[in-house]
Amino acid sequence: MINLIVRSLMRVEISGMEKLENAKGPTIGVSNHLGRFDAALSLGLVRRDDLIIVVAEKYRQSAFYRWMVKTLDLLFLERNEADFGTLKEVLRRLKSGGMLMIAPEGTRSHTEALLEGKPGAAFLAARSGATIIPSAVIGSEDRVVKEQLRKFRRPHVRIIVGEPFTLPPIPKTDRDVYFKECTDEIMAQIAALLPEKYRGVYATHPRVAELVALKS
Repeated sequence: MINLIVRSLMRVEISGMEKLENAKGPTIGVSNHLGRFDAALSLGLVRRDDLIIVVAEKYRQSAFYRWMVKTLDLLFLERNEADFGTLKEVLRRLKSGGMLMIAPEGTRSHTEALLEGKPGAAFLAARSGATIIPSAVIGSEDRVVKEQLRKFRRPHVRIIVGEPFTLPPIPKTDRDVYFKECTDEIMAQIAALLPEKYRGVYATHPRVAELVALKS
């Protein structure tokens, strides 16, 4: 049903969707986060019964979000503190072969360009041994969606799915450095899929330039 709603409201163009559909074992899909429709895009387009999506705890006060979380078996997550209960449940589902869809920025970008990534995605990937699949979302900005819908037009949203990769094992020392480097790698993989104006704080990162050169 969500797929039908998404498709009726938006013109969605996807490149590389088979990489998500064919993924086996613990998998984490990472992407930029432009607008409120991004979670609906994941729910509507990735057809898996074991999809894992977290919703910010602040939305628990909304009856609609409480209904959605309960009905679709989503998880509330307190992003401003260590929510060990939810993280433990996410890891359990991942290790059972589930697919987590997450935006490492942790919040929508009001600049419409990448914000600095937070270490949560890297932590979950390293702890679960999950394969990471980066993707770029273009055209789902709240501003653009509202403007198009007001004109009774369907916004054109593009999704580009990149190549799967994994993180090296967690070292016994210097773990803060390790998670920072892993987070930078995850964000660079996303940035390399995006047009330059969307790359934000990663626009001049050398790893992004390296990845873009490899694709050309």
